[in-house]
Amino acid sequence: MILVTGATGTIGSEVVRQLAERGEKVRALTRDLSKMKAPNGVEVTRGDYLDPASVDAALSGATAVFLVGVLGPDDADRDRALVAQAKAAGVRRIVKLSAIGTGDPAIGRVGSWHLPGEQAVRESELEWTVLRPSSFASNTLSWAEPIRAGKPVPNMTGDGLQGVIDPRDVSEVAVEALLSARHSGHTYTLTGPETISVPDQATILGEVLGRPVDTVDLTPDESCAQLTEWGMDAAYVEGVMAGSAYVRMGGNAVVTEGVRQVLGRQPRTYREWAEDHRTAFGGA
Repeated sequence: MILVTGATGTIGSEVVRQLAERGEKVRALTRDLSKMKAPNGVEVTRGDYLDPASVDAALSGATAVFLVGVLGPDDADRDRALVAQAKAAGVRRIVKLSAIGTGDPAIGRVGSWHLPGEQAVRESELEWTVLRPSSFASNTLSWAEPIRAGKPVPNMTGDGLQGVIDPRDVSEVAVEALLSARHSGHTYTLTGPETISVPDQATILGEVLGRPVDTVDLTPDESCAQLTEWGMDAAYVEGVMAGSAYVRMGGNAVVTEGVRQVLGRQPRTYREWAEDHRTAFGGA
């Protein structure tokens, strides 16, 4: 039995789908059962990290866990608790979803959010794998509304380049790490095959849709206001702003071989992701 936490999220939901397609026994953990559309054969259980008993119940009988515990600056203790609970439950393998740049002091405090969890899995004496993905291609789904309205999309990172990755590749790597011991003890930084900026992504998306997609550069104050409007608290806004500054300065202009090492193929490009999701932006 493989337990997938964060089962309704961008990566977790795809991990559930891919494992189910491969005929694996999967248990999906979610706080809200109404949001979970599980494939046939997947066991869905309600649980909350703040309710340890519900997590213990979900871990019962599990041999491997996909760990998504850090959603913001206040969640560091969740990873440690989840690792301890998994070990106590007899889990043998943990795959932790972290983030690119973790541990780099140039990012500021946001670069430390995942460190306690990474340390916990490495010290757990279990088989462990840490995944550090770059910026998700799917982040640009937040542009759908302005694009459909013919408005420019916001740009908080200027011409900063990133190894933007298709979330499906991250999920596929996670599945391989959950199923194979050969990835134990590895930390994989996962990127797409090229570094591209927000304006580059807008250009590609415009070509896919057959109409221009413009960008508008936001000042730091405008970025803060936008993030606050989206409902982020002050600590999370601070983290996003620090990450955006890091990208603008070129800190995330990284391409790795992580996907190829695990999957034996090149990662998908942003253009491939955009082609597959054109309808989300009003494309035919």
